[in-house]
Amino acid sequence: MLALQSSPPLLGPPVVALLALVLLGGLGGAVGSAVVRRLSNPVGKYRLLYGAVLFPFTVLSYGVLALLGFGPAIRALFPTDPGFLSNILTNFITFLSTGFVWLAAYAPTIRGVRDVREVELKTSTALSKMGRYILGLSAVLAAVIVPLQVLPSKSSPLVLALGLAAIAIIFLYASPWLIPLLRSTRKPTEDVASRIATLRSRAGLDVRDIRVLDTDDEETAESLVRGPPNYRRLFLTSTFLDMFDDETGAALLAIQAGRLDTHVFEIRVSTVIVAGIALIASLTGVGSRWLLLGLSVVVLLFGFWLSRRQIRAADEYAAERVGESALSDALNRYADVHAIEPPRRRFPNPLSVNVPLGDRIDQLSTPTEA
Repeated sequence: MLALQSSPPLLGPPVVALLALVLLGGLGGAVGSAVVRRLSNPVGKYRLLYGAVLFPFTVLSYGVLALLGFGPAIRALFPTDPGFLSNILTNFITFLSTGFVWLAAYAPTIRGVRDVREVELKTSTALSKMGRYILGLSAVLAAVIVPLQVLPSKSSPLVLALGLAAIAIIFLYASPWLIPLLRSTRKPTEDVASRIATLRSRAGLDVRDIRVLDTDDEETAESLVRGPPNYRRLFLTSTFLDMFDDETGAALLAIQAGRLDTHVFEIRVSTVIVAGIALIASLTGVGSRWLLLGLSVVVLLFGFWLSRRQIRAADEYAAERVGESALSDALNRYADVHAIEPPRRRFPNPLSVNVPLGDRIDQLSTPTEA
């Protein structure tokens, strides 16, 4: 899929495939949205629709388009000399075409999300923001994946896997600079920065600087911290600042501080890298196939379990900073703002990296034994 092609493929088959994938994506998004709107807790189900159905379909679409040579076929229409820039353009075209498939699947769901959340989100605005994200992400991926294209012919599959791992690590620590390229951000005003500094102090959250993400239309109240240990950048959505009072904001930022302290994000990325390397090695015959395949599964399950464990540990850290009652109220308020009915599970899902929000709230409400 990543190998360079000596001659461009025919244009017809990949174009027909793209049109078919766009049609299937739009149909899947429309049908999925119609079903989800009639279910209980539809906002949570929309997230499941995106993550478990539409995103995997988009990844599959990339594989189909790359296999059929959509990028080389389109790039051949332009008079470019073979080389690094030509390879970037080829990859960019393939990723961008995959983005069209995602947009086709995403577009029919916008109205449903707007209705169940009761927000004034215009379809044109949502598609514009998503389009910018896809455009920027396609450009970044096109640039970083080119070095891997020369590896299969000169190196072992294990070296290719290590190259993919290196790219994952780069994305992990380059996020403070990548996110502003993909989404609209701004520096907080002096008054807002002073308020955030107070919230961070109460939460015990140490970062180098702050950026505000514009989410006034979709009303998504989120916070995240990204970057290497010596350059942590806090991203807060404008809705977070508008919808949450200081008590709620400090409690939610304390969770972010706890997740930094327990290395939740690093655990997730490391799990995917190690499990992926073992899986690639097993599929390419590097070592014992079944042993490596088993190792991949064990690493994945252990990493997911550890992620859930550390999420609970992060909540415990936050409860110590702001109090269990304040943290429980903050999580309930978060659910209310996003129109989510906090989900609960009787038994943990071994294939999930998250703890259901309802279970986290219940844990805070359960008295601890002396």
